[in-house]
Amino acid sequence: MHTRESCAALDRDDPLAGLRQEFMLPEGVIYLDGNSLGPLPRAALERGRQVLVEQWGAGLIRSWNSAGWFELPTRLGDKLARLLGAGPGEVVLTDTISLNVFKALAAAVRLRPGRRVIVSERDTFPTDLYMVQGMIEFLQQGYELRLTDEDLPLERALDEDAAVLLLSHVNYRTGALHDMAEVTALAHRRGALAIWDLAHSAGAVPVDLRAAGADFAVGCTYKYLNGGPGSPAFIWVAGRHQDQARQPLSGWWGHQAPFAMAPDYQPAPGVRRFLCGTQPVLALAVAECGLDAALRADMRLVRAKSLALSDLFIDLVERRCAGHPLTLVTPRDPAARGSHVSFCHPEGYAVIQALIARGVIGDYREPRLMRFGLTPLYLRYTDVWDAVEALRDLLDNRGWDRPEHRQRGAVT
Repeated sequence: MHTRESCAALDRDDPLAGLRQEFMLPEGVIYLDGNSLGPLPRAALERGRQVLVEQWGAGLIRSWNSAGWFELPTRLGDKLARLLGAGPGEVVLTDTISLNVFKALAAAVRLRPGRRVIVSERDTFPTDLYMVQGMIEFLQQGYELRLTDEDLPLERALDEDAAVLLLSHVNYRTGALHDMAEVTALAHRRGALAIWDLAHSAGAVPVDLRAAGADFAVGCTYKYLNGGPGSPAFIWVAGRHQDQARQPLSGWWGHQAPFAMAPDYQPAPGVRRFLCGTQPVLALAVAECGLDAALRADMRLVRAKSLALSDLFIDLVERRCAGHPLTLVTPRDPAARGSHVSFCHPEGYAVIQALIARGVIGDYREPRLMRFGLTPLYLRYTDVWDAVEALRDLLDNRGWDRPEHRQRGAVT
């Protein structure tokens, strides 16, 4: 039986507690939405000033060379690789997840000629499915999107026609975690390549792309990597594919000699060919601060605290909010979940808005799902206790049942 005092004791013994000071967290706010947007690293303020005033303001265009702007996508990619079980020269920070899905998918289907089925999950993040649908429509070569669900398990979906398997490592709604190595091995036995979307796992869940034998991976830096709103995404390409892999967005930044200004495209060697146009220097520079904070933490400790926080959250909600129509949709098995917990409630949207009004920030996803990110770098065990107490009070007193909590914003 947990108490606030026992949670405070856990905070005192937390080996990651010092990392909280690296982030700007507003007073009176419990932030449970790092699975959507991480908070601002304190170091980003000085980094942003440096890039704006010194590099752009004083260095002007010279800073492409003198400040290392040109190397940012690959240099930061090498940093991020250490969190992904990848090696140098395998990751670049660039573009958005959606664009990187398109690139990886196009490269993968070219590596599997004659196969015309792309397999994914019905419950995966919609942008991945949209990009597959757009590619199929563009190619007009008889490709098919096959979605797994309760009626079509993955083992049956991966037949001899399957070219590519595209999956989210951690499900954005439920927090369910795939066994990457096991699923990748299944795809390979069926002759398909595996693309992993790491949006909800990079920085929160141990990832070892090389050990899993994966082929491609994409992800973002604005969630658990705290890179800032809309910060650049990333793409990883296994070294064994890099010489053969070609992506269709053949912009000059992916050219082997972009400033030769040649009229014909020749892809750069290695993963750099997965760049496209001129890179967003300000966003990349600031995103490095979040990467540096993540790299200062031992991922084994991060994972252990993530699971401890989520165990605590689930236990407290089910004990202290018993009698309310709450249904846990996140796997109870710690090995089968990522770093967020989702509960279903008939008035989930209004409950989340009421919590936000009290300074407990989670988020909402259709249908009726309340998501709570348990982010180890800055969240305390006492924060979890206080958040559940706020939820209990709102449910007991129907504090969510007000018109202002039912008004839908553009972003939920």
